Amino acid sequence: MLIPDDLSKLNGQLPVCVIGAAVVDVIAEADALPLRGSDIELHQQGVSVGGCALNVAIALHRLGIPSINALPLGKGIWASIVRQKLTEYGISSVLETAQGDNGWCLALVEPDGERTFLSVSGVENQWDTALLNTLPQPDHRWIYLSGYQLISKSGEVLTAWLEQQTSPYQLLVDFGPRLADISAAQFDRIMALQPLITVNRQEAELLWQERLGLSAPFTADGFMSRWQQRFGGGALVVRLDSEGAGYVDSETQGWIPALTTRVVDTIGAGDSHAGGLLAGLASGWSLADSVTLGNTVASYVVAQRGGDCAPDRAALKTYWQQRLTQQ
Repeated sequence: MLIPDDLSKLNGQLPVCVIGAAVVDVIAEADALPLRGSDIELHQQGVSVGGCALNVAIALHRLGIPSINALPLGKGIWASIVRQKLTEYGISSVLETAQGDNGWCLALVEPDGERTFLSVSGVENQWDTALLNTLPQPDHRWIYLSGYQLISKSGEVLTAWLEQQTSPYQLLVDFGPRLADISAAQFDRIMALQPLITVNRQEAELLWQERLGLSAPFTADGFMSRWQQRFGGGALVVRLDSEGAGYVDSETQGWIPALTTRVVDTIGAGDSHAGGLLAGLASGWSLADSVTLGNTVASYVVAQRGGDCAPDRAALKTYWQQRLTQQ
């Protein structure tokens, strides 16, 4: 069983390439989501820089795992905010473009901590082959990719680039809320790459119904078993909030309980889980231990406000020890 002292064993022996977005998040509290034609009062919490890939890059950086960050930086007011925040985070991107500004989104946080995003795309969704070919391509690297980029207008470019890679790599895909927008053909092409897929409850239920074609009531164990029967070459992580996370690959299947905490908001929780998961996998850890690390990082993040609050090793170790003592 993984324990807090094991954080010292994170070593990043495999390269990690994080492909995706760095965007500006305007975060506001809402008593409830607005109805069509209504006018509601929001209470602004702040302005931060987010994006799934950036949240993953932050989690990796703070855990001491180096990564190649392919976060396109454009020209404009939002890009300037992103650059400033990246400097503050101690993170750099290997991609620059003059094709436009970075994107931004409004994040509405309800009283129970649930969040809803209204997004405006920018250069983070304007991929081309020439830009992608500038990325370093070390052997046996992990590549992280978000569903937000896969369903963008240039999602086909990203998929084709992955298919054409000549150096061996392992792919982690977090489809996220845009899973329903991914076509069946593109989904099949991604699955042919034998990726590790990470999904939350809502996404898992959608896959259960739409991709596995099942009408029986959803169960996590049943989903993982059916997934392995259908897509035996890849691995799967299913995140069920306070219930923990399940995992399955060609060799094993299991369940890791959640590290309980008081939820403040869920912004960045899935991304930070992916960051913890990648940190473990890049260090040669088993899938089970990597999921445990992802659970722990996500538990820390949901106890804070905002999506850029992934912990460093010292903070995570202290938090982990405190939660274990209180459980």
